[in-house]
Parts: sequence; structure tokens; C-alpha cells
Amino acid sequence: MDDLVWQAGNNRGISPGRVGLLLEHGHLDLVIRAAAERGEWFCAEGAVEELCRAGEFARALEVMAPFVTTGWRTALWAKVDILLRAGRTEEAGHLVCPDEAGHASTTECRNFAEVLARAGRIDEAIDLLVPHIGESWIRSVLVEITEGQGRDERVLELIAPHAEAARRVCDEGRWDYSCSDAQELQARVLERAGRADVAIRILGQDIAGRRFLAQNTLTAYAELLARHGRLDELRELAAQDAHTCLDIYAGALRAHGQAEEAEAVMRDAIAADDWVGYRAWLSSTLLRDGRLDDAIAVAEPGFSWYDCSNLLAPLVYPLLDRPEELLHLLEHPSVMPHHGHEEYRHWWRAFALAGLGRIDEAIALAEADPHPWTDPRIVKANLLTTAGHLDAAAAELRALGTVKAHEELFEVLVRQGRAAEAIAAHPTVAEQRAAEPKPEPVPLGENGYSLEPPF
Repeated sequence: MDDLVWQAGNNRGISPGRVGLLLEHGHLDLVIRAAAERGEWFCAEGAVEELCRAGEFARALEVMAPFVTTGWRTALWAKVDILLRAGRTEEAGHLVCPDEAGHASTTECRNFAEVLARAGRIDEAIDLLVPHIGESWIRSVLVEITEGQGRDERVLELIAPHAEAARRVCDEGRWDYSCSDAQELQARVLERAGRADVAIRILGQDIAGRRFLAQNTLTAYAELLARHGRLDELRELAAQDAHTCLDIYAGALRAHGQAEEAEAVMRDAIAADDWVGYRAWLSSTLLRDGRLDDAIAVAEPGFSWYDCSNLLAPLVYPLLDRPEELLHLLEHPSVMPHHGHEEYRHWWRAFALAGLGRIDEAIALAEADPHPWTDPRIVKANLLTTAGHLDAAAAELRALGTVKAHEELFEVLVRQGRAAEAIAAHPTVAEQRAAEPKPEPVPLGENGYSLEPPF
């Protein structure tokens, strides 16, 4: 069980992405075998999903059985999911029905309520959640499991006191997280019940009177207006809370075929208040429209801003599989190194070059990086893979021989059509755990906190 928890918590073992690669290449049987023979949790999850999709529920249960035997609750819930998808709802319910002690656990009640809802026992599910309805996340679960179940009026009755509590807290000038989401949930249920006008009226009054606790409520109201084409009201809202709502208004204009108006709105906002959010929205939108040079011009002032405010990365990532455009971006005269992360400019350009087949230039650029972000030999192998030189990439990784190198070798071998060999070469969970760096012990003060940074 400890190994399973470690895999799930650290995305280790054969990772979900690598399991997906095997399944994309048609190697379901190998995935099932890896789950059984190596205790690979993500292989078990991936195999179960494929088998359930094909209606092979008995085989899915067989795959999950040894994991359930460990007593790990995550595996038990995976089995419950299989049974529900197979229509064996009563059996699924018996597996997770909380005893009297379990009823005191909010999490157990939430989980069982979800099972009851999927089994069509929606009133029992609601009853199970009612004692915990003061918890905001339980209200969210209630709204989720009752969608389309014809219980909207009852849900509204349960949520209404908490929405009123939020308004009362605002009137008293206080803050109470426990009811901060109730108003938007109330509006959501009214909308799906076919009473969107009522939802807009009630939530609109709350917004106008500043009787709401969280910015999410304001965002929810703006999105509600957008979904129902209330552009005039949305424009007025965006004028009052532009940083929160202007992008929603611009998006609504585009959805109604007014792309030029949306662009003009955002350019006017930039001219009046050069906020990073406006530039981020407009540059990303222009990129999606295929206007790379225009996107660069809008984002350029933010290329040297710090960390998540830096606007270069949001343009780079959508282009990672479009090397010609990526290189055009990175070689643009106004592009500066990513502030505080200059090493990324090396690998961004190197992978763009490799994608264009210019492998020698790519490797030379990566090797020139004075502060490599990972083992340069692995970077070289990845560049060779990107350029399609799979045999050379495999040779580099075999020669390196580290746990990380063997993890990377897995993907190369799968792409070469050698999936069984790839699984055999992939480090086991035990090998991965043994290779993890062991933290150095640090002296602790009387309060139990470290005496050395980070404290």
C-alpha cells in the first residue's frame, strides 16, 4: 500500500502519460501484465478504463483485484466505479456503505452519496449530505450529483439559508468563508432549472449592492450574463470590475461574432490601464487566431516581467509542436530571455531547431547552456528523439544508465515498436524510490520548526 500511495502521490511508476502512449499504440495486454506483475497503479487505472469502455467489466475487476486486496481506499473506490459502470449498483453500495461511525465522517458520506446518486438513489444521497450541508464543498457536491435529477427545488431550499447568510455577513461587514460560494451555487441551480432570469435578477442585485464575499461570485455572474447573451448588462459590469470581467465580456463578443469589437475593447483597456491580464488575454487570443506577429506585439512589453506575469511562456507553449512558428517567436528581435529562468530560452530554441531537423544546431545550443535545467545528456537524447533519430537517442540513454535515463528510454522504445522491451527497461517503483534524494536532517527549534531556511 505504501508503494501505491507513493506512486499516486508522486506520479511515478509508469506514469499516466506513458501508460497512455502504450494504449495509443494498442498494447492493452502489456499494460494489464505490467499492472499484475509490477504493481503499476497507473497501468491498472489505464487498463480498467479501456476495459470498461469496451464493456469488459469482469476483466476490469480482475485487474483491480490485487490492488483492492492491499486495503488501499483509492483502489476500493476504483472497484466501486467498475461495478457502477457494470450496472451492479447494489453490490457497489455494499462495498462502501458507511457504518454508524462512518456517518460522522464527512468524506465518507460524500463518497457514498456519489455512489447512491450514480445508482439512481438520489433522495438517499441528498439525505446523507444534509447533516453536512454547512460545509461549502459539500454544497458543491450536492449541486453536482443532483444535476438533471429533477431535484432542483429541494436543492434550492437547502442552499437558500446559506446564500442569505452570505448576504447578512456582508451587511454586517464581516467575512465568513463557509458561506462564500452559496450565492453562485444558488444561481447555478436556478439557471439549470430553467429560471435563468431569476438567477440573473437575484445575483445581479447582490452584485450591485456589493453583497457578496468572494470574487468567484462576481465571475459567476459575469459568466451567467455571457451564457444568456446579456451583453449590455455584461458591458456595464465590465466597466465597473474590469480586471475580473472584461475578458468575459470580450469572450462573449467573440462568441456572438463580434471579434473585431472584442479586440478593440481590449486594446482600449490596455491604452487606459496597461494591466498584464489585458495583454495576456489579447495576445493569447491573437495567437489562437493565427496572428503570431500581432500576438508578439501585444505581449512584448511583458516579456521581461517577473515569473507568472511574464507573457513569453503563454505564447511559447502552444507552439511547442509548431517548430517553425516557435523559432519565429524566439528569434523575434523584441523577445527577451524569460526573466529569472533564462535557461529555458536554450531548450525552447533547441527543441524548435530539432523539430525542424537542424539537430546539430540544436545540440550545440543546448550544450552551450551555462545553467542546464536537467542532465544535458538527457536533453541531447530528447532532442534526437524530437528530430526523429530514435536509434541514436536510445543509444545515448542506454549509455547514461540512470533511473531518469531509463524512464526516458521507455518512450523511445515504444515509438520504435518495442513496447515489451520498454516496460522491461523502465525502472521499478523500488528502483525509483531508492534513487530519490534523501533530505538532509536539519536542526529543529523547541517549537518543532527548522532553525535553517526554508523555515
